[in-house]
Amino acid sequence: MRSSNIGGQAVLEGIMMRNGGKYSVAVRKPDGEIESEVWDYHSVIPWKVLLKIPFIRGIFNFVDSLVLGMKTLMYSASFFEEEEEGELLTKEEAQKREKKEKIIMNITVVISLLAAAALFMILPYVLSGLLKRVTSSRVAVTVFEGVIRVAIFLIYIFLISRTKDIKRTFMYHGAEHKCINCIEHGLELNVENVRKSSKQHKRCGTSFLFFVMIVSVIFCFFITAQSQVMRIVIRLALLPLIAGVSYEIIKLAGNSDNPVVNLLSKPGMWVQNMTTKEPDDSMIEVAICAVEKVFDWREWQEKNNEL
Repeated sequence: MRSSNIGGQAVLEGIMMRNGGKYSVAVRKPDGEIESEVWDYHSVIPWKVLLKIPFIRGIFNFVDSLVLGMKTLMYSASFFEEEEEGELLTKEEAQKREKKEKIIMNITVVISLLAAAALFMILPYVLSGLLKRVTSSRVAVTVFEGVIRVAIFLIYIFLISRTKDIKRTFMYHGAEHKCINCIEHGLELNVENVRKSSKQHKRCGTSFLFFVMIVSVIFCFFITAQSQVMRIVIRLALLPLIAGVSYEIIKLAGNSDNPVVNLLSKPGMWVQNMTTKEPDDSMIEVAICAVEKVFDWREWQEKNNEL
C-alpha cells in the first residue's frame, strides 16, 4: 500500500483535508447541506528549509498542525453560532472579528501546549516521585513515570470520548481515515467502498501522540540532573526533540509495510479504537467532499497502477 500523503482532521460536524499546498473544509450545516471551501496552505514557519530537515521538520509540522487545526475548527464552529437574525457585518467589522478570532486562536494554541506539557510531562514526573519511597532505582522510577504518562493519556482519551460532541467528532475522524484507506487500497471513492474500509491508519495523529509518550520514556532515561527543578526544565526542553523523533517514526510508518514497522504501529492503531468511531453515511459524504476538493484520487490511483 503506497501512501497518498493526504491527511486531515475532524472538525465540528465536518472534515478538514490537506494535500500539499491546498486544504479544504467540508461541514454538514444545521440545514443538512454540505458547505465546503478550499484555501491555499501557508505555513506559520517562514523558513521553508526547516520543514525539510529530518528530526527538525517534525517540530514545526506539529506547530503547523495545531494552528491549522484550530483555524479550521473555528471555521466549522462558525456555522453553528447563534447570531441575531438579519445581522450583517460591515467590512471593517468583519476585519475586526477576524483579527480578534486570530488572537484567540493563538492564545488557545499556547495555553493548550502549556496544559499538555503540565499534564503529560510534569504531572507524571511528580507522581513517579512516590516510588522513591520504596526504591532508589532510577530505572524503575523512570519506567514508572512512563507508565503513568501513558495511563494519563489513555484515561484522558477515554474520558473525552464519552461526551456527546466528541463522539460525533470521532465518528468524523473515522470517516477521514476510511476515505484515505479506501483510496490507498485502490478502491473507487464512494460511500459503499469507504464504509467497508478500515477506520485505522498508521499516519494518524493519535498514533503520533502515542509515540510521543513512548519516545519520551526513552529520552528520560538520559536525564541525570540532581536538581528537581532542572529535571523538569530538561524534560520540557526535550519536548521539541521528542516531537521531531516521533514525527519521523510516524512518517516512516505511513510509507512502509515493513513487518517491524507494522508491529511498532500496533499500539498506536489500538489507541485509535478510542479516537475513531464508525461514521454514518452522511458523515462519509462530507469526508468524500473534503477529499475531492483537494485531491484527484483517480489520477493518483492511475499513476500508482502503472508503477
